Amino acid sequence: MNQTHILLVEDDPVIREATQLSLERDGFTVTVAEDGITGLEKFRSLAPDVALLDLMLPGMNGVSLCRQIREESPTPVIMMSARADPIDVVLGLEAGADDYVTKPFDSTVLVARIRAVVRRMSRAEAVNGEQPLRFGDLEVQRNGLEVRVAGQPVELTPTELRLLLCFVDSPGSVLTRDVLLEQVWDYQWGGDSRVVDVHVQRLRAKVGQDRIETVRGFGYKLKTGS
Repeated sequence: MNQTHILLVEDDPVIREATQLSLERDGFTVTVAEDGITGLEKFRSLAPDVALLDLMLPGMNGVSLCRQIREESPTPVIMMSARADPIDVVLGLEAGADDYVTKPFDSTVLVARIRAVVRRMSRAEAVNGEQPLRFGDLEVQRNGLEVRVAGQPVELTPTELRLLLCFVDSPGSVLTRDVLLEQVWDYQWGGDSRVVDVHVQRLRAKVGQDRIETVRGFGYKLKTGS
């Protein structure tokens, strides 16, 4: 089995080296960059399996780098930040990040997050099905992993696709944030619900603002009618 290749973009040399060594001990292949511009160049030339980005980077900050990566590729992105400010977290997620960790972090937590996004990518690629599923103007072709709205193709990241498939599998049913965290992000404990909320916002922007309804105090559900 090929090793998962991680691009680590971190400007602090101590954190960069310690994180690289820790990830390599866990069996990952790691390429490092110390600024955003170099990180983007290495991403384009090496096509890593996962991008691990610090929020505050010289040259091009982590949010801008994440946004550029997301415009070019569905590769999973995890943001790292020493700041747990909700604004920083949301900015990273809205830029297209699949998850985030707050520094200082336990290496086992980081490894678990990386393996979770890799599993999501693998599961998205392995989804099978036959007939397309239709919900109003939304069409989901599971075997081809194709999503269309009003006949036009919609590009989703693996995490967005997993989230949509959770709704598709339970049309009209209310899914709580805890259920979505477990099914999409592999969190077996109460994770940060902002991850769910921001990804639902991103998904709505692509499949229709009214397609996924908010059930206040409970969670979200897929609207099945036109």
